[in-house]
Order: sequence, then C-alpha cells, then structure tokens
Amino acid sequence: MFTFRALVISQSTPLATPFRKPVLASETRMRRFAFERVRLVMAQGLGRRYFKAFVSGFFVAVPVTVTFLDQVACIARVEGASMQPSLNPEGKLGSDIVLLNRWSIRNYSVHRGDIVSLVSPKNPEQKIIKRVIALEGDIIKTMGYRNKYVRIPGGHVWVEGDHHGHSFDSNSFGPVSLGLLHAHATHILWPPSRWQKLISLVPPDRSPVEKEETYLK
Repeated sequence: MFTFRALVISQSTPLATPFRKPVLASETRMRRFAFERVRLVMAQGLGRRYFKAFVSGFFVAVPVTVTFLDQVACIARVEGASMQPSLNPEGKLGSDIVLLNRWSIRNYSVHRGDIVSLVSPKNPEQKIIKRVIALEGDIIKTMGYRNKYVRIPGGHVWVEGDHHGHSFDSNSFGPVSLGLLHAHATHILWPPSRWQKLISLVPPDRSPVEKEETYLK
C-alpha cells in the first residue's frame, strides 16, 4: 500500500521559483532587431503582392482603355475649310477638336444632318468629316455630279461639306457606303470658346427631293 504525504506550504513561506538567467541589454536589443527584421520581411512580402496585383491590374486595364477608345469614343482635330462655318470658322488661325462617338454609329444608325467622320472613298488612309445630307432611298439634287439627280442606293448615304465649292464630297465621288462611316461628331471640345454640341441639321436648300415626279423630269 502506498502512502501519499501531503505537503502543506505555509502562506508565509514564499514559493521557490525556477532559476532564470538574467536578460542582458544587448540580448534585448538583438531580440528587438530580429522582430523588426521579421516585420520588415512580412511588410515587403505584402508590398510585393500589392505591387504584383497593381501591375496585373494595369495590364488588364490598358487593353480595356484602348478598346474603349477604339469602340466607344475618341477625339480628333479637324483640318481644312470644307465644314466652315460649322467647324474651323477661323480658317488657318485655329483648328477645332471634336468628340467622335463611335458607339452611336455601331449599327450604322445615322440621321440626316449628322456630322460624321468616314474613310475617304478615294484614299483608304485618310479620314474626312462631312454632313449626312441624304439616306438610302432619298432622291438628292446634286451639285456638279455626273447626274443631276441621284437616288441613294441601299446601304449608302450622301455626304457633303458645309462649305460648298471647297469640299471634296459626294458631289465628287457619289453615294458613300455605310461601311466607310467611322464615327458621329457630337461636340466641339476645343478651343474652350468654341465648346458646344453639334446640331444635326440639313441646310434648307440641300434637303432631299420630296416628289419622285421632280426627280423624273
């Protein structure tokens, strides 16, 4: 039979504590240094992760931006006098910068009077800006074209510059395929004094012929 002896410790008797090695000041500094190194490494690791996330996000965002500019909208400087006085009224003294809305024309949705940019039928490397005068099915009285009257065929429009006599337009190359349209010019952005929305308006003397009998004469 085993006998257990209870050890009674008086409250006035202090408990014996295990021996601890004194901590030197230099050792404390080393511990702090090690802790700071660990914290710095962790911070650098997080920084690298954030940097990688930013870079990957940047290279994802750039194509989106390019796609936006290519498919939705862009800006362009207008050169020449063919659209005076609507655009570049001061001639060589200044050039208007316009906002081109590509999204609105994605389904070839155009209206009479719209100012549009398009690929030149005579030079695929050049874009020109003109006003839509007539749509498919309209009959237009031309100004110097080989036929006095033209019925606009399906999938085509008739475009002209506002400054007649100083414009290379449908009166020279005929109806334009809708596939050549590039964008709809909606606003003048620069110079600030010229900021305005561009109005879709056909000059009264350039409206399509209303009666086919007139066309047949």
